[in-house]
Order: sequence, then C-alpha cells, then structure tokens
Amino acid sequence: MSQIRVPTPLRAYTEGQSQLKVEASSVGEALQELTAQFPSIAPHLYNDEGDLRPYVNLFVNDQDVRALDGEQTEIHDGDTLMILPSIAGGLSGSLKALDHSAMQTSMAVRLGLLLAAFVVDAPWLVAIASLLMLIGTARGRPDFVFVYRALRRAGWISPDLIPDNPEPHRFSLGIGGVFLAGGTLAFLAGLPVAGWALTWIVIGLSALNLFGGFCVGCAAYYWFNRIGLPGFVKAPPPGVFPGRRPGHPD
Repeated sequence: MSQIRVPTPLRAYTEGQSQLKVEASSVGEALQELTAQFPSIAPHLYNDEGDLRPYVNLFVNDQDVRALDGEQTEIHDGDTLMILPSIAGGLSGSLKALDHSAMQTSMAVRLGLLLAAFVVDAPWLVAIASLLMLIGTARGRPDFVFVYRALRRAGWISPDLIPDNPEPHRFSLGIGGVFLAGGTLAFLAGLPVAGWALTWIVIGLSALNLFGGFCVGCAAYYWFNRIGLPGFVKAPPPGVFPGRRPGHPD
C-alpha cells in the first residue's frame, strides 16, 4: 500500500488524520479513494468541473506530478503522495516536497564509507565518495540515492516528505564533494595529513547534519542569500532557523 500525507489545513476534513493508507495504482485513483472516504475534502481539491484546483500541488515522493504524468502518474507500494496547498496565493517560497529520508540515508552511508576509509587507510574510498557527491550535485539528487531506493523497495525505509528548498542541500552536497576532491588531490600529492583533514571536515559536517539536524552548507547558502550574493536566491522556509532541518507542515 501507498500513503497520502494530508497537510494541516485539510485535516479538518479527514477527521484529523495526517496520513492515510490507500490502495491505488495512480495519483488520480489515490485522490478518488481519499475523496470517497472523506467527501467533504473534495471541494478543496477539485473545482466544479472536476479539475484539480491550481493551488493544489501534488508530489510523489520528491517529484512534482506536473513534471511526470499528472494525475495519471503511477504510484507503487511504499510511495508517499503529498498534498501541498499553496499559501497566500503561492507555494510558500516555491518550496518543494523534499524526501529527507533519502538525504539522511545518503548521509549515513557517506559517513560510514568515509569512516571506513580512514580506519583501513583507503584514500580511494574518499575519491569514490567525492565522485558520487559531485555527480549527485550535478543531477540534483543525494549521492547515495541508489542505496535509499534499494532499502525503500525492500520495505526497510519510507519516504519522509517535507516542504523545503532543494538548492541549499544541493549547494552543501557540492561543497562536500569539492572538499573530498581536494582531499583526493592531497593524497595523490603525498600529503596524507591534509587529505585526511579535509575528509574529516566532511565527516564532521555530515554527522552534525545527520544527528544534529543542522546543515552547515545550507546555513552558508542562506547567509549568502542574505548578503545578496548572485545565484543564492532562496530564503529559509518560514519559521525555520537557517540550516536547521524543517519540520513537517503544521
């Protein structure tokens, strides 16, 4: 079964339930099941012609269905359909539904890989981690997303969709990849102390993000935005301290 995550403004129409299990093969079928179970929510999702209202944003895991097949987008067991209504006439800060479970899984794998590299003195593992981080930055995906997807298919982990800005996380991932690339070059130049120092910076920041919920790279992005540096266009989500992990919609 898949699940629908209902935002707080609409929970009054689902008897206060924030997550609902559904058996459906597409986004449209999932919404039909939702409205059949809770008819009073239908006018808040659809207009009189039966079309989805323009301020209702739908995400399957971390992907906007508008970029997929709309209401015909397929959903599978373990997927999460998130309803994210616009706020005050527009999606708050152009936030996206980011799968923080994917990001945290990637951080955990990265942390384990880099610690293993240090323990067994294997700089080549640092090079692999750097490459995956830089590829993830280019693709706009977590570096070890393939591990997350395998765990999700196995039913060991579930998506955790939270409205957030993807740009700061992408920036942070890229900075980490650059640090590890610098560490790799230091190893090749015969400077292992410098190589491991750069590696441990990434280890420490990844651990702080994973266990402390604070992304230093994201905080730097938002600080650059505050001083008006070109290219840094996103402000923190409303009510969220820059760099802190956002919570679920209230």
